Amino acid sequence: MFRFKKIDLYIFKSFFTLFLMTFFICIFILLMQFLWKHFAELVGKGIGPDVLAEFFLYAILTLVPLALPLAILLASLMTFGNLGENFELTAMKSAGISLFRIIRPLIVFIVFVCIGAFYFSNNVLPISQTKLWTLIFSLRQKSPEFDIPKGEFYSGINGINLYVRDKKDGLLKDLMIYDFSGGFNNATVMVADSGRVQFTKDKKYLLLILYDGENFENLKKQRITNSLSNIPYRREIFEYKEILLDFDSDFTRFDESILEDQHVSKNIAQLTQSIDSVNKIVQLRIKEQATEIVERRYFGREIEPGRSLEISKNIDLKKYDPDTLLNSFDPIDLEVVANMAIQKANEMKNQIEYNNIILGEPQKYVSRHEIEWHRKFTLSFACLIFFFIGAPLGAIIRKGGLGAPVVISVIMFIIYYIIDNTGYKMSREGLWTAFQGMWLSSSVLLPLGIFLTYKSAVDATLFNTEQYIKFWDKTKQKFFQVVRRKNKNYEEKFIS
Repeated sequence: MFRFKKIDLYIFKSFFTLFLMTFFICIFILLMQFLWKHFAELVGKGIGPDVLAEFFLYAILTLVPLALPLAILLASLMTFGNLGENFELTAMKSAGISLFRIIRPLIVFIVFVCIGAFYFSNNVLPISQTKLWTLIFSLRQKSPEFDIPKGEFYSGINGINLYVRDKKDGLLKDLMIYDFSGGFNNATVMVADSGRVQFTKDKKYLLLILYDGENFENLKKQRITNSLSNIPYRREIFEYKEILLDFDSDFTRFDESILEDQHVSKNIAQLTQSIDSVNKIVQLRIKEQATEIVERRYFGREIEPGRSLEISKNIDLKKYDPDTLLNSFDPIDLEVVANMAIQKANEMKNQIEYNNIILGEPQKYVSRHEIEWHRKFTLSFACLIFFFIGAPLGAIIRKGGLGAPVVISVIMFIIYYIIDNTGYKMSREGLWTAFQGMWLSSSVLLPLGIFLTYKSAVDATLFNTEQYIKFWDKTKQKFFQVVRRKNKNYEEKFIS
């Protein structure tokens, strides 16, 4: 029966403290990278602190699947690196305690972490991803905060570039407005001595009031001749002019139902149901298309729709031997037959391409759902694999702190990320099945974890440089001995 002892409690405390620290550090680093990626959606939009807090919360929850395996790897490396560096691990092993007995409390803890990771991935992650991407889509549609700078062009209004030389008491001085909403070749340029800006009551539009100015409109669409020099334009001189521009300053949140049928918003049960239902539709379409091609266009024989396929099977195919048919035609009829064959082949090609397009979207839908289904399990398994890589690796290198463990963790995680991303893209493009692509990283790293665990259990010195230098010297000596022996044999043959 398993019972915690003092050594178990000591090992667990050492690991758990480092695990919490590394987990929050990983979350912070990944969050900074995520914010940099979505920098344009946040800056200059006048978003309130409640919306920003909501964005940060959903982003953190979404980044847990990446941060958790990395934190486990780094924490296990640092824990057993510290134990090895302080000779505590050596003292435990000299007392007859095996490596598996030392890491036993951590194995129990990691098993619970894997179960919790699966629960999180299946129940919490779909909700957080749905809310996060709904919020991102809403922020992308939010107009930037209206603040016209002095001496710079303001492009926060769609299709409009606004330049103001000076501002004083709400009055804008020396305005220039470039309107490209009708296209670059049909631009409108306005200059005004002064003007004011105000929102409508519903805050959906921007009212621009201009005083003492001119309006130049390019009428390139009305050009009569082909000469570029004969492009008409319209000039308007005004003392007072009002322009109403679309500018929704309110933050409108999209409904979360826009993502209800996406793979990121579903758990295991919902993904399985969607995969089964769409797979049935795909198989039905494939069968209908194959039947239509065989019954109506098989060898060019036009068969009435609805007739049994057995009719075409009962036709003697020997009568349709190509060589016999071609030899029975004269040159004129042969040309007609060849043209008809080319036409039917093109029709068949177009039909197959059309069928491929019709099947492409549901097949892509199924592929994305299958990838997400397997991702629910790969997160938990990755946590287990990274522990059995980090713990024995830390016991072998015997280096604690944030130096070597961080470097090794980053290298291992980059390798894992590249392999995992490669498998994901291969599955997404349909080159591999979802099972092959999503379990690629686990199948590559699992043997590495088993190998390192075995080497650590037998106290192997994988990173002893003296051992590799001796091995290189022995290999070099054997090589030169072989070379000398061969040269001696050549000399003896040449003399004889």
